[in-house]
Amino acid sequence: MTTPHNTGPSLLDRMQKYRQYDFVSSSVNASGRLTRMVGLTLEAVGLNVSVGRQCRVVVSGDKEIEAEVVGFHNEKTFLMPVQKVEGLRPGARVIPVESHKNLAMGDHLKGRIVNGLGQPLDGKGTVTDDTKVDLEPSVINPLQRHPISEPLDVGIRAINGLLTVGKGQRIGLFAGSGVGKSVLMGMMTRFTTADIVVVGLIGERGREVKEFVDHILGEEGLKKAIVVAAPADEAPLMRLRAAQLSTRIAEHFRDQGKDVLLLMDSLTRFAQAQREISLAIGEPPATKGYPPSVFSKIPDLVERAGNGDEGGGSITAFYTVLTEGDDLQDPVADASRAILDGHIVLSRQLAEEGIYPAIDVEASISRVMPNVSSPAQMQQAQKFKQLLARYKANKDLIAIGAYARGNDAEIDMAIDKKPELVNYVCQNIGEAAPYLESLASLETLILPTLTNQSSTAGIQPKPNMNNTAQPQATASGPLTGRH
Repeated sequence: MTTPHNTGPSLLDRMQKYRQYDFVSSSVNASGRLTRMVGLTLEAVGLNVSVGRQCRVVVSGDKEIEAEVVGFHNEKTFLMPVQKVEGLRPGARVIPVESHKNLAMGDHLKGRIVNGLGQPLDGKGTVTDDTKVDLEPSVINPLQRHPISEPLDVGIRAINGLLTVGKGQRIGLFAGSGVGKSVLMGMMTRFTTADIVVVGLIGERGREVKEFVDHILGEEGLKKAIVVAAPADEAPLMRLRAAQLSTRIAEHFRDQGKDVLLLMDSLTRFAQAQREISLAIGEPPATKGYPPSVFSKIPDLVERAGNGDEGGGSITAFYTVLTEGDDLQDPVADASRAILDGHIVLSRQLAEEGIYPAIDVEASISRVMPNVSSPAQMQQAQKFKQLLARYKANKDLIAIGAYARGNDAEIDMAIDKKPELVNYVCQNIGEAAPYLESLASLETLILPTLTNQSSTAGIQPKPNMNNTAQPQATASGPLTGRH
């Protein structure tokens, strides 16, 4: 008997029509329940999620609050609410959120004021766009970063001429309370030549947010600025989010090839928010009450600024650092100064004398200035600082009349130049000082002094005829001042 040849579909092919199911992901996370709330910390059981994951805590039928996983211990998961907590009860359901923190990025953010979640605070409608980006930081290989080689005009005479800032530099504004940090930031926002300005107001007084936007920033400054605000009464996690969001927005525009100026006020409030979170979940305090994680979070945030790869954009960042009691050895100030590319110190004594911006030129330094300034400008800036230092060292003798003119030519020169030196640093809040104009003013002020000094020694200095700073690395150039 011959078996007929089967030319139809195989059994496996015929069974495919019955296979109408999808594979279930093995990463499905069950919801948990709230068991404890102590201070700012929420404890939940039944969750199997990683640190940094977002969750929703059901307060009532249609009301939920967002929280983030910040730690765990055995079967307990520790969460921190992003916003203020009201109405929570034992056994509340905790639901993991699948989608990560995405935000609409684009030019539509210009002129807008948002909170740490990207939600609008200015009453101009929702912030929406088709371009969605992950809020996780974009990591750049340090060897692929473009070196700092071009100056950035920030519109402040003392900074442009004496503490020149380069595109991609990260610099700190160190000052106590009430000496003009916010005003200086507002001036830079209005007068800078950067393409985009991102302002992060972290942990400051809520009253200052509106005042900064209306009076200091102004309508003209807001046109190319993006403001992210998280006042002091917000939850600590919201303050952290605002700082991270400010940096992420700056990264987005840098990746598009634009020069971004990032102004964050203040890095100290960011560190204090991290301290609150760390202490709440049981991390032991170390230096003056700051847990070790605080000093790892600061470089994580700061290192995200800087230049992109070759031909890309840049993030030039100014971080204000609040020196409590005007103590520059404060733990946050000390840690920040070590990882930043320079520091500008605002002096309370100068502010009390009516000198604004109250920049202490002697105590400030820009570490990249030799790379973006000409040798002539470096020499003039050094002489400016020397004259200020010489006058300051002999100020008491001069005040009581104990110094007789003619005893020291340097002191005589410092006394004669003192009013002009002060006028160079002073700048009205509505006055812009472009980069080239600042260099020309510095040359006009200092070059005659250098000429007299050099002619005495038989050396003729070379003036900076075109008043421009050519990017130039000087391995043995003059120092920028006292370190």
